Amino acid sequence: MNNHPALTRLEQGLNRIIVGQSTLIQQILIALLAGGHIILEGVPGTGKTLLVKVLAQLIQADFRRIQLTPDVLPSDITGTNIFDLNSRNFTLKKGPVFTEVLLADEINRTPPKTQAALLEAMEEMQVTLDGESLPLPELFWVIATQNPLEFEGTYPLPEAQLDRFLFKLVVDYPDQAAEKQMLLNRQAGFTARRLDIARLKSVATVGEILEARQAVKEVKVSEAIVDYLLALVKASRQHPDLALGASPRATGAWLQTSQAAAWLSGRDFVTPDDVKAVAAPLLRHRLILKPEAMLDNLHIDAAIASIINKVSVPR
Repeated sequence: MNNHPALTRLEQGLNRIIVGQSTLIQQILIALLAGGHIILEGVPGTGKTLLVKVLAQLIQADFRRIQLTPDVLPSDITGTNIFDLNSRNFTLKKGPVFTEVLLADEINRTPPKTQAALLEAMEEMQVTLDGESLPLPELFWVIATQNPLEFEGTYPLPEAQLDRFLFKLVVDYPDQAAEKQMLLNRQAGFTARRLDIARLKSVATVGEILEARQAVKEVKVSEAIVDYLLALVKASRQHPDLALGASPRATGAWLQTSQAAAWLSGRDFVTPDDVKAVAAPLLRHRLILKPEAMLDNLHIDAAIASIINKVSVPR
């Protein structure tokens, strides 16, 4: 089974512009195919905003960006009804949430009430304004960024809201070879500021992405893989270093993203490697370390790796 050629072109197009982030790009595409929202965490200057803008342009999707700050109100995101003095009627001024790809920059800088308005839209795929429910586009996809270093004046997302995000992806520094290529590209005249994103040639359409999502649902999952996945979930709930294991929502998402990973690799069946490949991005924002594990400086990714190592792989 070959995945859609449009997805291959999309992956290649992103890798051409965003140098040295091939694993990150693959994980973003898995989330796109599974129809799940993403938290992108990384220090400034690692290309998070550029990556999302380029991706939206390459699939011809409507794109909006919100810079979230402490004074942003829920209505700044969802929109509001404005009274028109001439017509004596209220007219709806839609907010930036009415788009296909929404980049919510620095989500942890905005108060809980505004976060909740965005998360409601993510969960319900609709916005309620003055008692009227307005549907969002079928693709509606949120990528929220946060800076892992600055915590002063921030409002960390509570666990129940973090669980609404499919993946938490950590944007790391590129390796030395990739960074050298970036410098060579810069010398040759390429900079992110000069890149005319609007003139990038699209390589896929929103329709093709929605078509691919349907194909992902057809990927076969054997009973042995289901049992393996359930054993991993159980191990997360019984792990001695964890205060909170994977939720039932996480279990369903794990299966879905494993199917997407298999499909993206050109297979119509899920293997244990697909299940392992999505474990860290799927679980790192859902599991909670016990206080004593934090004092021992245990990293959440290390706890996830120990869960994977504990459970035997089906033959």
